[in-house]
Amino acid sequence: MMDRRKFSTLLAAAALTSAAPDLAHAQARAVAKNVVLVHGLFTDGSCWTEVIARLQALGLNATAVQNPLTNLEDAVTSARRVLVRQDGPTVLVGHSFSGMIVTELGVDPKVSALVYVAARAPDAGEDYAALARTYPTPPASAGLVYDGDEGRLGEEAFLRDFAGDLPEARARVLYAVQQPFQKALLAGKTTVAAWRTKPSYYAISTEDRTINPDLQRFMAKRMSARTIEVKASHLALISQPDRIVEMIAEATGRV
Repeated sequence: MMDRRKFSTLLAAAALTSAAPDLAHAQARAVAKNVVLVHGLFTDGSCWTEVIARLQALGLNATAVQNPLTNLEDAVTSARRVLVRQDGPTVLVGHSFSGMIVTELGVDPKVSALVYVAARAPDAGEDYAALARTYPTPPASAGLVYDGDEGRLGEEAFLRDFAGDLPEARARVLYAVQQPFQKALLAGKTTVAAWRTKPSYYAISTEDRTINPDLQRFMAKRMSARTIEVKASHLALISQPDRIVEMIAEATGRV
């Protein structure tokens, strides 16, 4: 795990070698001490444990939302309850499907910046499924299993296409705590696009077999996000948490 000195060194080096953030985003950024993390499909809040430990070591207050995965309205409401409890400016972080939640809830005045980790980033009212169909279908899609209205990812697809760069033992633990989702969740559309008005950051997973990496690049570019590319599966937040924490810490404006 990074200590503060190593983290500061890494971030300073990154600042020298990467493009500067959009000026409007830099000017709008408020210093935040709070981070709210939202999980997507096929996981629960425990997927953020590696990130949370590192954020806490940096003196940040991190809280993971337990997304009910029932419908978009319920999911946003659940995240809002956690956001309301935060004292002061807060960075809102979403992985995978929960980019929908970040996009909708991120307009809240308490949210100072948005971070997307291999996440959906729709425009207001956009049909995300239709957008995704303009890119090659990712392999994980073939592994979806439905029991009536309840969906989940089959074991083979979970281990190979969702968590492909994790040790198998770790991936199997994550599979065991997979939280099923309701079909109604996938039908939801955002009514606003917070990334149009809030400083935004995007971590692209270049080896992603769950959301097409080129689709991630399109969404990141469209929102003019401060962007990094991580050689990782869909679960960069677990396989490469240091990279994700660097971005989140930058989004807080504290470094």
